[in-house]
Amino acid sequence: MSKKVCMFVWNHFTNDARVLRECTALSESGYEVDLICIHDPKDKSLPRFEHRNDLFKVYRIKRYPVLLELMQKIYRYSMQNKLFGAFFLLIWGLLIYLAPILFLTLTILAALFLKTKLKVVWVRGSLILGMIMKGYAKKYDIYHSNDLNTLPQGYFCSKWRLKPKKLIYDSHEVQTSRTGYSSPVYGKMEGFLIKRIDEMMVENDTRAKYNEDLYGFYPHVVHNYPFKPTDTNEEKVDLHAILDIPKDEKILLYQGGVQTGRGLDKLIQAAPLFNEGTLVLIGDGKIKKELQIMVEEKGLQDKVKFLPKVPLADLPKYTRNAYLGFQVLNNVCFNHYSASSNKLFEYMMAGVPVVACDFPEIKRVVEGEETGITVDSHKYKEIANAVNQLLANEVLRDRYSENSLSARNNYNWEGEKQIFLNIYNAF
Repeated sequence: MSKKVCMFVWNHFTNDARVLRECTALSESGYEVDLICIHDPKDKSLPRFEHRNDLFKVYRIKRYPVLLELMQKIYRYSMQNKLFGAFFLLIWGLLIYLAPILFLTLTILAALFLKTKLKVVWVRGSLILGMIMKGYAKKYDIYHSNDLNTLPQGYFCSKWRLKPKKLIYDSHEVQTSRTGYSSPVYGKMEGFLIKRIDEMMVENDTRAKYNEDLYGFYPHVVHNYPFKPTDTNEEKVDLHAILDIPKDEKILLYQGGVQTGRGLDKLIQAAPLFNEGTLVLIGDGKIKKELQIMVEEKGLQDKVKFLPKVPLADLPKYTRNAYLGFQVLNNVCFNHYSASSNKLFEYMMAGVPVVACDFPEIKRVVEGEETGITVDSHKYKEIANAVNQLLANEVLRDRYSENSLSARNNYNWEGEKQIFLNIYNAF
């Protein structure tokens, strides 16, 4: 009888390559896997339930509580339809007159939840509770929490029962030193929960050593490598046509989240210094609008182009267009400094040389395999110099490309998969 796995992830599970690889590997090895994630009400095409294969199912928890959704709908409709709004206020006033304490309380709560941080607490609390309830719905043998934001769910489901189950903590990030996690609460939460897990995995040895120094044990290392290409498919999306640029224009590519600390502002600062080529940024994120304004203010609309994020399965078709790729994280936290970066290996799989930051894990691969040039990613002129070196020397660029294609035989999920499965098979 196959073991049942309940896995949690705090996203919509639309572009999470690592979690997809892990769930697929488990199901192909005979484990029954239920992945519990979050539904996106803005994406009408995203199903609440997916049957990925016979042993791999995806369940998306409703994002907003029913009462909050009703309150938001009434509020929006009242703003759009003044007559309805006036009628609703009249009815509400009568109710307050008839039952003043109850309805005055409801009015205050509605105002608070619609306009303040209490709404965020309500939504997140509802999601956490929904995940826990779903995690209790079946008799699972193993619980698997991806990152700290799902570790409480895994802990409650696995340990708060008469017969405790196994709990794996899969930390994709350094939770105690990452952007957006500056509060000491996160460190205290991880410190408490990490003593109650059965196994832990991180993505490289630099992070494993950090964990050992912090908590006294060295977790399993499962690198975040992509699937190795299995055929000679060289299909490309015609990126030149999409961007309306000449066929011979060199594409200088960044793909990934458009977020703070990824050096994207430095790329735009460097763009006017590139001797040729168009800087293309594929992805979405919080600072995209800010970067677009920066491009307009510098008059770089012909030099810098933006595209929205694309489905993970289609991304290689875009990547293959690139003359070179960028991975220029900034050292804003240990999480960035210690990153291996899946994007680095996505470029490698497509045979695209890189201009990359000189952080330890990234530098080890880029310089060790000779797949590109490492730079001080905080200095835009140094980025520009590396780009111009590869633009001027196509022989060097092609050698780095060939090295990338050779290196992908070593840096791929097929090799890491067995390490990952061994953790499960030991239970």
